[in-house]
Amino acid sequence: MKKLSTAMALVLLAGPALAEDKIVIEFAYPYSHLFDVTYERILPKFYEAYPNIEVKMRATYESYEDGTNTILREAVAGTLPDVTMQGLNRQAILVEKGIAKSLEPFIADEDDFAKDGYHKAMLDLGTFDGDVYGLPFSISLPVGYYNMETMAKAGYDETNLPTTWEEVVQACVRLREAGVENPMFWGWNITGNWFLQALMWSQDKPTVEGADFQLDTPEGLTALNTMRTIFRGCEMQNLEWKAALASFSAGDIGMMYWSTSAVGAVERAMGEFTLVTSEFPGLSADGPMGLPAGGNSAMLVSTSEDPAELDAAWKWLKFITSGEGAADVARTTGYMPPNQAANEIILKDFYEENPAKATAVRQLPLLREWQAYPGDNGLAATQVIYDGLEGIVTGEFDDMAELQEELTEEVQDLIQ
Repeated sequence: MKKLSTAMALVLLAGPALAEDKIVIEFAYPYSHLFDVTYERILPKFYEAYPNIEVKMRATYESYEDGTNTILREAVAGTLPDVTMQGLNRQAILVEKGIAKSLEPFIADEDDFAKDGYHKAMLDLGTFDGDVYGLPFSISLPVGYYNMETMAKAGYDETNLPTTWEEVVQACVRLREAGVENPMFWGWNITGNWFLQALMWSQDKPTVEGADFQLDTPEGLTALNTMRTIFRGCEMQNLEWKAALASFSAGDIGMMYWSTSAVGAVERAMGEFTLVTSEFPGLSADGPMGLPAGGNSAMLVSTSEDPAELDAAWKWLKFITSGEGAADVARTTGYMPPNQAANEIILKDFYEENPAKATAVRQLPLLREWQAYPGDNGLAATQVIYDGLEGIVTGEFDDMAELQEELTEEVQDLIQ
């Protein structure tokens, strides 16, 4: 009788839980080495707020390009997730093809949703024809990373770090003279030709104007010549980007120019040295005139017609881009949250206590668009430029005017 009563009690207790089945939504994001720890921190908070929703994580995208290609394939196959994280420069194609859904109906139904909770320049990055399609999740800018024990060998401290690319090359020479085998890595191979755009925006010149590729301008030639000067002057090794991050974290590289996004990953992996980050150098002592915003946005791509499932997807999308969800981006990575409440209230003391993550915040006035190459061949254009930049690193290309002409012709043909 006792066993039967116990069994009945368990059935009765389980009844309400079974009656209220969880709504399962599917979610996909890039760069597991950066963001796994972020979502591990966010998920328990989300489940506490919404115990009836389950977030099923899909395999992570290798890169932003991989994420866009995956979504384009899944749209054809009918296997889209509910929410996807896409690079800021890859949102437009999903809007143009009708894959991403406007978030305006969901925003309109929110009593407590205020668009001005997001930095306007950041929110604009996900706005197309007046409608918001992507809520920014993480924002980055390029910065300099320095191993201060290595830099000290060449006479550098926090007061005299390089502020121009000419000074970076001079530092490479001094570090080599001090016995440092690999003084510097410069992130030419970061996703979306980001560092090419950084050199263009440094001169206040967009890389694309309408359907015109702007590399055939004086600013374009300056960008290519600057890369050649850096690579040759620093005798930079052609490291794959993950290997470069690992090498810097191990203490083998003195200076690294990369996205602020990796600060958290570097801090978790680094050896016994002092990490300092500083502003991205400029072409002159005045510094860059602008820098491209990196990072990603949350986009609703669900094909479900179930209002409950769509509402669950919206709740997840909103949660990760605001409040504590957004603050956890800063706590676990080097990205900046796009939400003012997260930056100014929740993280009020955070940047004072974590100065390596504060550099990009100081650069916010330089924020510019991370541009996509228009049309269906935008990803192919990205690859053409990637191959050209790698040719500078390897020494295959030495005449920058000739490379400028070649890249301009090939890319312009693709984006017409």
